[in-house]
Amino acid sequence: MNPLLRQLPKVDDLLRHPCLGSWPRERVAEAVRDELAARRSALLAGAEDPALVSPDRVAEAAVDRVRKALSASLVPVINATGVVLHTNLGRAPLDPELLALACETAGGYSNLEFDLEARDRGSRYVHAARLLCELTGAEAALVLNNNAAAMVLLLSALARGREVIVSRGELIEIGGSFRLPEIFEAGGAQLREVGTTNRTRLSDYERALGPDTAMLLKVHRSNYAIVGFTEEVSATELASLGRARGVPVCEDLGSGCLVDLSAFGLSTPTARQQVEAGIDLVTFSGDKLLGGPQAGIVVGRADLVARLAKHPLTRAFRVDKLTLAVLERTLLAYRDGTAFERVPTLRLLALSLEALEARAAQLAAVLSERLGAQAQVTVVATDGMVGGGALPEARLASRGLRIVPRIGQRTAVAIDAALRAGTPPVLGRVADAALVLDLRTVLEAQDAVLVERIVSAVAG
Repeated sequence: MNPLLRQLPKVDDLLRHPCLGSWPRERVAEAVRDELAARRSALLAGAEDPALVSPDRVAEAAVDRVRKALSASLVPVINATGVVLHTNLGRAPLDPELLALACETAGGYSNLEFDLEARDRGSRYVHAARLLCELTGAEAALVLNNNAAAMVLLLSALARGREVIVSRGELIEIGGSFRLPEIFEAGGAQLREVGTTNRTRLSDYERALGPDTAMLLKVHRSNYAIVGFTEEVSATELASLGRARGVPVCEDLGSGCLVDLSAFGLSTPTARQQVEAGIDLVTFSGDKLLGGPQAGIVVGRADLVARLAKHPLTRAFRVDKLTLAVLERTLLAYRDGTAFERVPTLRLLALSLEALEARAAQLAAVLSERLGAQAQVTVVATDGMVGGGALPEARLASRGLRIVPRIGQRTAVAIDAALRAGTPPVLGRVADAALVLDLRTVLEAQDAVLVERIVSAVAG
């Protein structure tokens, strides 16, 4: 028997410890018992550290347990990965002023489903629809809780029990192993594949059309690319075929860009371009290139949107008031021409190398002075990504900080772990025994905090 077991403090004695007095007693008691059980297990396994039975250490550990139990697990982080639309980090960041305006509306009572002019019940779907129609040129619009829901609704409302024709080269898989055929299954539609992985022609669609065809579906390959000996049917060609045969043509556009990004070396179709090409319904996400909250947006023909709006699944997939408020404020920034100033996603994508270089040099100078002999800090060229399943081949030339610990100091892996464990957590990457922090995705308002976090993590 480990002799230290007899020295473990008692629960009642620990509950009187001064550092535990300010916390809820029930939570404290639970944390003390859990901490004692963990230390008892360690001692039974052969641990011989006297600190395991120190009343002060046990009480401090119990406080940490209580603090974690009473703290939110969803916290802000500093994204220094260089991936602008990082799905694991919440995709599109939101402008604080736009978010505050949206919270002012959604935080209390609002006219979410009330027609103020008619003094009668209204629809929550009208609030963003006007702006979406204006920005995309569509006849009507509908907002749901995400783009996967929009696709399930599209298939269920327009093609349940019937065939939908899709190119084999567009059978996408999105995050979390969620595959297009599974969406078809959920929507109750029959998948009819045409063409091959790398080549699909208009004649493939023409031959597959029949009395059981409910829809021609085009899926934008937003998270992968097919290169080499390839061929695909354009939106204009597919739309013309659908009109000639009286079959709706729809497209899952994925990332949902609303503005031309070619000036920044990024090429992707906009929602307006696809509507103008003749696509009857276009679906896309709100929290990708649009730069707003998570949402699934459908724009297109008024008669088809009306069918979706009347479907029972629309209520199951309906969007909440806060999402609508944030989305509408974001769309207003596009409408008044301030999107590149007020939508962080666009602002980050548009950052110039010159601005990033100057900022990196300034931060490197500050950190070099603060860290002294503990680490070497230099400006490094980096390649970021758009992320979020958008523009998979595009690379965003950027600048970052490269931190190389001196011999005898904490390793880059240890510094990275300390950055992730602190408040706020900082996420970068470790490469060649150095920590690299890409500044394109670090919001400028976070620079001062980033410096303090780095200094603390390096010092240990």
